[in-house]
Amino acid sequence: MTVSDESGEDRLDEAGRLRHARMKRQTAVLMSRRGDVWATELDDISATGALLARPDNWEGVPGDLWVLDMLFHDNLNIHLEARIARVSRDRIGFEFARIPEDKQAPLWNLLGGYADTLEPWSDLQD
Repeated sequence: MTVSDESGEDRLDEAGRLRHARMKRQTAVLMSRRGDVWATELDDISATGALLARPDNWEGVPGDLWVLDMLFHDNLNIHLEARIARVSRDRIGFEFARIPEDKQAPLWNLLGGYADTLEPWSDLQD
């Protein structure tokens, strides 16, 4: 994958892949699916997904669709659908599947410069 640097020239990142930049942010998240509801914490968020702490005794597999409610402050609740991309012993990686139109602008505003920034990524991270 290539990206343009400040001079406008394309370059290949060192890992060979880029992803949307992640913003470290801790906040409460409610995960729900088919009547199951879990409370957890957000570790980081990007324009395309989120990394959450894995609750004790939680079960899920890549591909499962969940509803996430991320509570950032009194007047900002980001409610969206997300699909499990990966699961580890203590983390769940989600990719956003559907962001309601009325939540898109608040999410982009929350992300600020992270919304349109790419960063190098490799399978060895996370």
